[in-house]
Amino acid sequence: MLVRPNTASRVAARSAFTLLEVLIVVAILVVLASVSSIYVFKFLHDAKVDAARVSATNISKAIQAFEIRNGAPPDSLQLLLQPPDGVRPYLEGGPGALVDPWGKPFQYDPSGQHNGGTRPDVFTIDPDSGQPIGNWK
Repeated sequence: MLVRPNTASRVAARSAFTLLEVLIVVAILVVLASVSSIYVFKFLHDAKVDAARVSATNISKAIQAFEIRNGAPPDSLQLLLQPPDGVRPYLEGGPGALVDPWGKPFQYDPSGQHNGGTRPDVFTIDPDSGQPIGNWK
């Protein structure tokens, strides 16, 4: 039986990755992470837009309840947080309920230009597109 001494040393030397192989794997991972992050951030933005629309609708319903009880819409959104006669407030959640997902307060327009003048507008501005997001369809 003939044993070659060089064969064992070559196998031991080849058992590790080369620097080039490691760099290629890292480059592939970076490309995959960057492509997937684009989709994740778009999904997060769409979720914030939906959350803003739902919050504006909730505030609009609280305004309607205020108007039914008091005969007129509130002068400011802060009035929705004050409980009338010791009962629950028109809008629950405290001051955070009047803040959009980007941390800015919702805007309030009692004239209702976007709703055809039928009910007050509650809206915010999307910081990415500059478009208003509100309680209108």
